[in-house]
Amino acid sequence: MTTVKDSMETVTSWIKSSTELGLSVILAFVMIDVLFPGSTGVVNNIGTIVAQFSKEGLTGLIALLMFLILFKGKKD
Repeated sequence: MTTVKDSMETVTSWIKSSTELGLSVILAFVMIDVLFPGSTGVVNNIGTIVAQFSKEGLTGLIALLMFLILFKGKKD
């Protein structure tokens, strides 16, 4: 019999695996876009996201740093 805790751990594991797969795919697309500029558009999209954070000034910088701290803190 599975408990709620076991179910939550399973779902969390799936989400973590999916996120890691997504980051690997993004990294692969970045490498493809560096080797063949303009083929995937991922580099332009990343630039747009960073520009949105920087447009907000100090608030955007703090938000970006908090995101990075939370993302790095969840690694096992």
